[in-house]
Amino acid sequence: MTEREKAGKPEDLTRLFVERANAKDAEGLALLYEEDAVMAYPPGQQTVGRAAIQKLWEGALPHMPAFEPEEPLPTLVSGGLALTSTPPKDGSGARAQVVRRQPDGSWLRVLDQPEFQKPTD
Repeated sequence: MTEREKAGKPEDLTRLFVERANAKDAEGLALLYEEDAVMAYPPGQQTVGRAAIQKLWEGALPHMPAFEPEEPLPTLVSGGLALTSTPPKDGSGARAQVVRRQPDGSWLRVLDQPEFQKPTD
């Protein structure tokens, strides 16, 4: 495994995610998550644990178009926890993540909700 950039602040995780997704780096994406992280993806399901998240991305990335950076909303920080979020460019809901500061000062995702959908009437 090569040495990869770590998130020095919570907002870095979004940028690193886009960079690694566009590089089709499933292992690098998984390394943005804690070992027991939970991702609400694919829609309607949960993927639990770094190994499962890596496996999911190994299968999905080859079929996905390029990701575009999205401007993050202001991050909420409380001690060693933070809530990051971005509104998708296509206006289709929102994305949100709970991230935690690691012992080395870097940040990793704990909970990831990559697709909130607007409720339909």
